[in-house]
Amino acid sequence: MPLRGRKVARKSTQAATSSSIRSATQTIQAIYDISRDVFESSTPGFVPLPSDVARLTELLNGLTLRDVGLHLSMPCFRADTQDRRKVTYLHYEKSPKFSVCQVFVHLFDSTLENLKFGVFYLPQSTMIPLHDHPGMTVFSKILHGSMHIKSYDWVIDTPTSNLVTRMPNGARLAKIHSDAVFDASSETVVLYPENGGNLHRFTGISPCVVLDVMGPPYSAEEGRDCSYFGSRVAQGGGDGQYAWLNKVDFTPEMN
Repeated sequence: MPLRGRKVARKSTQAATSSSIRSATQTIQAIYDISRDVFESSTPGFVPLPSDVARLTELLNGLTLRDVGLHLSMPCFRADTQDRRKVTYLHYEKSPKFSVCQVFVHLFDSTLENLKFGVFYLPQSTMIPLHDHPGMTVFSKILHGSMHIKSYDWVIDTPTSNLVTRMPNGARLAKIHSDAVFDASSETVVLYPENGGNLHRFTGISPCVVLDVMGPPYSAEEGRDCSYFGSRVAQGGGDGQYAWLNKVDFTPEMN
C-alpha cells in the first residue's frame, strides 16, 4: 500500500507539472502573438498605437512568476559557486522586429527561431546601471520582488528654449521621468523612443525578476547599441529634476 500510494502521489505531481507547463506555454504564446502584432511594422523610432499599447499591457499587468512557469528555486536564479551577487540574464533567441525577455522558448515550434527570450533577475542590492534604448519602445513588467527605477528623458532643443542642453565635454541634459519603487503589483512600465523614461536604472530592493518586451531590439550593426551613462545633478533650478548625463565605458558583469 505505501508503494502504491507513492506511485499515485508521483503521478499526481507529474500531472500537476504538465498542467503548469501547458499553462505557461499558452501564456508565453499569447505574449508572443500580441507582441508580434504590436511590433509588426517596427523600425527605429517606432511608437505603437495606443490601442496596441493597451492590449499588450493588459496582458502583462497580471503576470507573475507562476504564470510563466518560473520559480526562484531554479538554478539560474541561484548564486554561483563563489556566491557572487550578479544580475542574471537568460538569453535565448532574437527577432528582427522585437525581443521578449522570457523563458521556455524550447517549448515553441521552429517558427520562433528568430526570437530572443530571457529574463533579468536582480539579487537584492544589485543594479543594472543607467542605460538607454535608442529608437525603442520597451514594456517592462516586474514578475517578482521590488526594485527602484530611476529614469530620464533627453531634454530636446526648441527654438523658444533658453536651456543649454549640451556641454563641451559631451554631456547632455536630461529630465527625471520617474524616481520610485515598483513591485510585482505595479502595472507595466512603458517607455518610448523620445519619452516615458527612455534611459533608466534598475536597483533590486529585494530579489526581483523583470520581463521586458522591446522593439526593435538592440543592434550594434545598425547603430542601436546599448550605452551606459554617469549622471550629475544640474545646478541652477529645476528642483533637482534635471541632470547632466555623459556616456561612460562600462561592461556589465552578468551571469
